[in-house]
Amino acid sequence: MKTYEIPRNYKGESRILYIFSTKALIYTIVAMGIGLIFYFILDALGMQIAGIICDVIFGAIGFVVGTFKIPDTKKFEFAKKTGGENIDDVIKRWIKFKQKKNKVYMWKEEEIKDERESNK
Repeated sequence: MKTYEIPRNYKGESRILYIFSTKALIYTIVAMGIGLIFYFILDALGMQIAGIICDVIFGAIGFVVGTFKIPDTKKFEFAKKTGGENIDDVIKRWIKFKQKKNKVYMWKEEEIKDERESNK
């Protein structure tokens, strides 16, 4: 009698505290670290509650960036191009685009065909 391996669905097993994936937890901790700076500034000014609220807001933003995807909708031009992609991937691509000083290189189809023919 042979034994068969039954494939398991591993999706969701890398979650921490049920809602946090590893990536979302890292983004949340980093964002709360940034919010902690504002907490200390506001705490020094005597507004401790405002500092805590600011830290929680930064943590929520980090969680959203690390977890959610951009909705795929046809109403907005931005969502048409990036719909269904992770928010952090879109932000990373935008940062790389800005580092290249907003340059996008495009080739015409005729140039590509001419180049291929000349290489043969």
